[in-house]
Amino acid sequence: MAGLSDLELRRELQALGFQPGPITDTTRDVYRNKLRRLRGEARLRDEERLREEARPREEAQPRGEERLREEARLREDAPLRARPAAASPRAEPWLSQPASGSAYATPGAYGDIRPSAASWFCQAKQKAALLELLHELYNFLAIQAGNFECGNPENLKSKCIPVMEAQEYIANVTSSSSAKFEAALTWILSSNKDVGIWLKGEDQSELVTTVDKVVCLESARPRMGVGCRLSRALLTAVTNVLIFFWCLAFLWGLLILLKYRWRKLEEEEQAMYEMVKKIIDVVQDHYVDWEQDMERYPYVGILHVRDSLIPPQSRRRMKRVWDRAVEFLASNESRIQTESHRVAGEDMLVWRWTKPSSFSDSER
Repeated sequence: MAGLSDLELRRELQALGFQPGPITDTTRDVYRNKLRRLRGEARLRDEERLREEARPREEAQPRGEERLREEARLREDAPLRARPAAASPRAEPWLSQPASGSAYATPGAYGDIRPSAASWFCQAKQKAALLELLHELYNFLAIQAGNFECGNPENLKSKCIPVMEAQEYIANVTSSSSAKFEAALTWILSSNKDVGIWLKGEDQSELVTTVDKVVCLESARPRMGVGCRLSRALLTAVTNVLIFFWCLAFLWGLLILLKYRWRKLEEEEQAMYEMVKKIIDVVQDHYVDWEQDMERYPYVGILHVRDSLIPPQSRRRMKRVWDRAVEFLASNESRIQTESHRVAGEDMLVWRWTKPSSFSDSER
């Protein structure tokens, strides 16, 4: 059957009384399955017809023998039937009028059973037709969704197939009416099972509760070919590898940045300690010069010390180091006191070297 061309497939279906729709890549497998079912049904009908034709021939001989036995029995019972009826009247139990509640009394008892059996048979047929319709609908939506995911060769606007298009397809494949199609949608809405079919309305974010609000149908499990699955798996693997390497490169760059920051902080701290040493030397030398009458004041301006230690072109770059050194001296160096004096008519912060006393207060 796989070797049939589209024209041969159409002729086979028409010969079995089915009018197919357009045969495309997405519907060819469906029509092949339909042809397989139609052939099976035709084969069953032929076998049933042959059995019906053979049954009269098989029953002819047993019926002749039964007729002969019946005639012999009637000849034996003829003298008994000639006796008067009133000679020994006897009511046979199986000839008496049956009781009103007997299940074997009248055909009415069977009349109560036949409708329930017929109803059960009709329900079974309806359920089978509904399941077949849902099966065809599921396959159609799964194939369409798979095609959309795999390059969209049919230029579909969305995986969500319009209701009318799905209904036309089901009518062509199963010859079902619109009422059966609506009944299948109603069953999907009322069922709590996951049948793999989503019913969506105008606003696809809202839940659809009635059939008249259904705009399109979408498969929850797209059916894709082996090539498409392999290409998508390969693409996913490559994407995951790229994401992994991007994350790894980001973490590596972050680690390099942190190491650079730590190194800069260490260098800045070392530069601050070097600046503190230079400031202590300058203030102490100034105090020694004042003791030797080489300086006019025993204190020296803070900005004057900065200008003498840091060249003009480096003052902006060394500002943070200088500020940390000044803060360190104010909180950790007791030999240098910070004072405010008026120098050249302006208030200025100065440093004064405090000479340690030779004797403590206890010795005094």
